[in-house]
Amino acid sequence: QVHLVESGGGSVQAGGSLRLSCADSGRIFSRYTIGWFRQAPGKERAFVGGISWLGETADYSDSVKGRFTISRDNAKNTVYLQMNSLKPEDTAIYYCAADQNLLVRTTVNEYYYWGQGTQVTVSS
Repeated sequence: QVHLVESGGGSVQAGGSLRLSCADSGRIFSRYTIGWFRQAPGKERAFVGGISWLGETADYSDSVKGRFTISRDNAKNTVYLQMNSLKPEDTAIYYCAADQNLLVRTTVNEYYYWGQGTQVTVSS
C-alpha cells in the first residue's frame, strides 16, 4: 500500500522559491514512478512533472521547464519538487501521485495513488 503525503506548500512572492516534498511510509516507494500535478481554481488537474522510479528520467510540462526540478531520495521514501522563479500563475494545489509505470506518465488517469495536496500561492 502506498500512502502519499505532500508538504512544503505556502505563500511566496513572485520570483521566490519553494520546495515541496512527497513522502510515503511504505516499503516499496522506490518501485513507483512519481508525478506532480496541480489544480488551480476552476481548472482541471494538470501535469507538472514526474520522475521515474530509479530517478534516471524526469519530465516536465513546458510551463515549468527550466524553473522546476524533481528529484528523489528512495532511502528516505521522498520525492522533491524544487520550484524556482515562481509566478502568480503557478498558484494552485499541488498533488503528488504514484504509479508502477516504468516511464513518466502525464495524465491524471495513469496514476493510481494520490496525496491530499498542498496549497501554493504566489503573489505578484
